[in-house]
Amino acid sequence: MSATTVKNLTGSFVMPTLEHATVSDAMHPGVLSCEPDATATELARLMSAQHVHCIVVMGIAHDAGGESLVWGTITDLDLLRAGLAGGAEQTAQAIARHTTLSVEPTMPLRAAGRLMLEQGVSHLLVVEPRAQRPIGVLSSLDLAGVMAWGEA
Repeated sequence: MSATTVKNLTGSFVMPTLEHATVSDAMHPGVLSCEPDATATELARLMSAQHVHCIVVMGIAHDAGGESLVWGTITDLDLLRAGLAGGAEQTAQAIARHTTLSVEPTMPLRAAGRLMLEQGVSHLLVVEPRAQRPIGVLSSLDLAGVMAWGEA
C-alpha cells in the first residue's frame, strides 16, 4: 500500500469565495466550437488536442424570422456515448445536446452550481445577455477551483 501525500498548495491568483463569486469569476472565457457537420472523429481529435471536455456546436438557422445563431454542446461523455454506440462518423449536430443550459456571467456561482446538480450536467454555456451569444464555458472543475482557492 502506498501513502498519498497532499502538498499544501496555493492558488495562482486571488478570487472571491464561493459565497461571493459570480459565473464570470470562474468561467473559461471563449468557446471552442465546431461546425454542425463535424464528425465524431474530428470532435475527438479536437477535444484531445486542446485538452477540453466541452465543444460548442455553432451554426446558422434559417426560419421565417430570418437567420439566427444556434448552438448545442458536446461534452466528453456525449462523445464517448456516440463512440461506444459505433457512431464514429456521426455529426456534431446529431451528437449535440440541443437543450444546452446557459447562464449569464453575473449569475451567482453558487446558483450555477445548483443548476448543474439539478440538471445532472458538468458544463454550462455562458452567454452575453444582450446578444445571447456564447462567451465562455463554466465547468464543475471551475467551481472546484473556486472552492479550493477562493479567498474573502
